[in-house]
Amino acid sequence: MTSQSIVAQPTAEQLLGDTTLLAEQIGSAEGLVALRGGRGASQFQRVTDLASLRRFLRDYQSQVLIPLDLPAIYRAYGHTNRYETRELIELDRRLSAEPLIQEFATASQRVGKTQLKRLRPLRDQRLVQRYLHAVETGEAHAWHTLVYGMILSLYSFPLRQGLLSYAQLTTRGFVDSVAGRLRLAEAQCCEVTEEMNGEIPPAIEKVLADTPGGANLLVV
Repeated sequence: MTSQSIVAQPTAEQLLGDTTLLAEQIGSAEGLVALRGGRGASQFQRVTDLASLRRFLRDYQSQVLIPLDLPAIYRAYGHTNRYETRELIELDRRLSAEPLIQEFATASQRVGKTQLKRLRPLRDQRLVQRYLHAVETGEAHAWHTLVYGMILSLYSFPLRQGLLSYAQLTTRGFVDSVAGRLRLAEAQCCEVTEEMNGEIPPAIEKVLADTPGGANLLVV
């Protein structure tokens, strides 16, 4: 029996099901301060309508999703493919120095730890067990992006599709987190989500071309 048969293969939606925590935190007033460079609250607008939601999503894509999240997933995927545990832990530590990521550490690590614990039955996966041990001893943090990249590799998800699913589902998660408060109709939610998602495929291609640490991967 393989390790994959012990833990049922998840879907992208299941992997990202906990990101509501992130959507709620990043979409808060404090989150917007961080996304806009740490300036005081008087220097920005909260998400109060459809126009400000669009501005927030553009900020998120340009400052967090494309330069930080997608490269982190790609690197974690590569380290897992190559059984590079030390490099994975070092990547985890480097992410701790990113101010924007640090602002959302509690939510990110809660999501990451939840998903990582579900991998505990994979006893024959030494990288998983060593990374899990590093998290439990405080040597690593279980950033949700790294755990997501690990799972893409462990279950042989196509990398491009995994990155696309992450970006699309996270973006929709942000929209859904404010839809009720803003009284947005489903058609409006779909419209703004599709608009933002249109920027994602070319961004993914750039990440795949420019990110160090993903070399020698067969990207599909």
